Amino acid sequence: MLVFWGTDHFDTVEMSGLAIIVLAAGKGTRMKSGLPKVMHRAAGRSLLGHVLRAARDLAPQRAAVVAGPGMEEMAAEAHAVFPLADIVVQAERKGTGDAVMMARKVLEGFVGSILILYGDVPLISSKTLHNLTVQAADMTVLAFKPVNPSGYGRLILDNSGSVIAIREELDATPEERLINLCNSGIIAISSELLWELLPRIGNGNAKGEYYLTDLVELCAGAGRTCTYAVCPEAEVAGVNDRMQLAGIEATLQAAYRRMHMLNGATLTAPETVYFSADTVIGRDVTIEPHVVFGPGVSIGDGVEILAFSHIEGASVASGSRIGPFARLRPGAEIGADAHIGNFVEVKKAQIGKGAKVNHLTYIGDARVGPKTNIGAGTITCNYDGFDKHLTDIGADVFVGSNTALVAPVKVGDGASIAAGSVITRDIPAGALAITRPELEVKASWATRYREIKRAQKAARNKS
Repeated sequence: MLVFWGTDHFDTVEMSGLAIIVLAAGKGTRMKSGLPKVMHRAAGRSLLGHVLRAARDLAPQRAAVVAGPGMEEMAAEAHAVFPLADIVVQAERKGTGDAVMMARKVLEGFVGSILILYGDVPLISSKTLHNLTVQAADMTVLAFKPVNPSGYGRLILDNSGSVIAIREELDATPEERLINLCNSGIIAISSELLWELLPRIGNGNAKGEYYLTDLVELCAGAGRTCTYAVCPEAEVAGVNDRMQLAGIEATLQAAYRRMHMLNGATLTAPETVYFSADTVIGRDVTIEPHVVFGPGVSIGDGVEILAFSHIEGASVASGSRIGPFARLRPGAEIGADAHIGNFVEVKKAQIGKGAKVNHLTYIGDARVGPKTNIGAGTITCNYDGFDKHLTDIGADVFVGSNTALVAPVKVGDGASIAAGSVITRDIPAGALAITRPELEVKASWATRYREIKRAQKAARNKS
């Protein structure tokens, strides 16, 4: 079980003299994607974003992300978390040791501990990383004890419990393969020792690559101390293909559902509700089945979200009722005690306190005042083919069904708009707007029409 805690799911840990290096240059060939592996998303956030946010809670002084060629989108992701992060490129993928060496220049002058992370290990927690960085050793390896150690590198310890080597399974003896203390790849090491030992790593292996794991034996050979810290196996699960990505998603969702329920939300069918990593849910919120929260959502206390609603980039104030089958798009701001009903879409619009938009309606690029009622089938015509325009509807306005408000347009407080109207000019406060043509009734017309049609059909049948 993976459990999150604290603000944004983690406690913030005050650290000093710490830098991080995140290795994120892998192509992710098995993902079968043109997108860099670490940019794939789980719970609405990139794999890299999850790792960076866990590291941010340790308050590192410096941050470097090692990317591959053509991975420019990674910079924006990193800078969203660490505005001053350095992005360095590993032009040729020569192994993890070579990747770390790429970061040496940008970390020049830094003195302290360096935490080396992987951008495809999104479940790592700040608590585990903190535990790794406070060990009294020159180097600390993050280890785990898997249910099945097959395929993992094993930590080799001496009689004092210090780590003296990491043995890959193919190179391990039968006795070493019985060891269940396995290497995650994540390490913390003093900057002085890292830059001293890194150039000594060789590439005399089958792949001709420079492996960061060789640091352990080099550390022991230099008479320096190397220890380990242990974390749950789930935290160091990596992503190499879409199946593993789906597994990470499932783990995160289970953790977020548990967290929100423990924090006071009711999920009537938890396994059908999907959260993003940054979803904020207040107390006494009820969430019905098949609700999806995209990134950037904040829900106030006492909100009711009915089934099959989709909410992204939106805020919902306390006491509101959303759905069923409602869609709140980015920029939607729903005021307290408002109602957004079935098959209603709201985009970049403010819905005032106590306002009601209950049926089959689109409200985009708009302001709807308090206690205003928007009738079924109403749309704000916000796009003229070139630009978006604002529809400004005041307080206590009644908008009849099937109204089209052609922006830019303003409706004053207390105005009424008759059903079926097309509003192209501003409506003063307290006025009635109606654009329907006058109703004409032709008595008995329908009866005579049917009689004529029946006669024509009978004549065709006789011929």
